Amino acid sequence: MNTVLAIQDLSKHFGKIRAVNNLNLTVEAGQVFGMLGPNGSGKTTTLGMLMGVTNPTAGKFLWFGEEPTPNVRRKIGAVLEHPIFYPYLSGQKNLELNAMIKECPAENIPRVLDLVELTERKDDKYKTYSLGMKQRLAIASALLNDPTVLILDEPTNGLDPMGIAEIREIIKKIAAHGKTIILASHLLDEVQKVCTHFAILKKGNMVYSGPVDDVGKGLETVEVNADVENLNEILLTFPGTSSVNLENGVYQVTMREGYHGKALNSFLFESGIVASHLVTKKKSLEKQFLEILSDAR
Repeated sequence: MNTVLAIQDLSKHFGKIRAVNNLNLTVEAGQVFGMLGPNGSGKTTTLGMLMGVTNPTAGKFLWFGEEPTPNVRRKIGAVLEHPIFYPYLSGQKNLELNAMIKECPAENIPRVLDLVELTERKDDKYKTYSLGMKQRLAIASALLNDPTVLILDEPTNGLDPMGIAEIREIIKKIAAHGKTIILASHLLDEVQKVCTHFAILKKGNMVYSGPVDDVGKGLETVEVNADVENLNEILLTFPGTSSVNLENGVYQVTMREGYHGKALNSFLFESGIVASHLVTKKKSLEKQFLEILSDAR
């Protein structure tokens, strides 16, 4: 894979506050990379440095193996803050102005409007748009110059569930067109649904980085229930059981490495027990996120 972004020991200090501290990160072509972290973790500051909005205190980063010159930045589209559009102009007219400022062909406008599903509302004034539509127009504007990389800072912030779902589908669609996407978010569920890779930041430090598909790997937990009085004792006799806990009337069986729920179900059946409830639980990104932040204290 081709490296799109390489960050090396990047730091940003505001007086005694270390907003970003020795950040090292690599983003490869085609990835949808999520930067996760609570408020104040350094996500927005990092994106600001990557786009030249603020200067690093130390360290460096390379886009496509090159220093971040204005010409290199033309390959990058970004929605960093609430975009500024003219309220009394239509979505179409606002994009025409943006295309002129960015020196992009106006012929790109129909394509980006279609991509963010605003074609039918392109002639309506911007002030009539919902918050979700305004965010989609901002993404359309960022795509006008057909960038290689799209950067989004909290793209679903403040949106209702329908607006969040719409932005999620648009991000997936953009990624399917081969774009590399870097987004900052605190919405763990959304990152798990749209990202291929993620990093977790805490107080300016990166505490974890890896593929989203790795979430949930490790020891398996199986929820079990059956109409048997001594179920707890029976579960403990299964060779693959590491521990058993009763939570809300359901037994949580932590499996030993190499054992899975299917083997536990077979064991129960061979013991003459038919489970009324047996579900293998995959660790959510939220749980892993909280565990990582707790370990990073």
